[in-house]
Amino acid sequence: MGLKEEFEEHAEEVKTLTTKPSDADLLILYGLFKQATVGPVTTSRPGMFSMKERAKWDAWKAVEAKSTDEAMSDYITKVKQLMEAAEASAAST
Repeated sequence: MGLKEEFEEHAEEVKTLTTKPSDADLLILYGLFKQATVGPVTTSRPGMFSMKERAKWDAWKAVEAKSTDEAMSDYITKVKQLMEAAEASAAST
């Protein structure tokens, strides 16, 4: 399986998590996903009253130096970590 296919598979898997990831984890995933699928940020930073959009933009901007492959690989790793944490949480309850 190629990197792109594995990335797409994990992008679907993350939607099946039984527990919602933290906001910080969601921002990391968002930034990596956008970098992997769109590339570097090409829009201006949202205003200070658009806090959610601004946080998402900042998360994307933080990873803009990564190549598409690096972003895909890091996204896959993060999803695996979240899946493992969810499984461990479910096992301990």
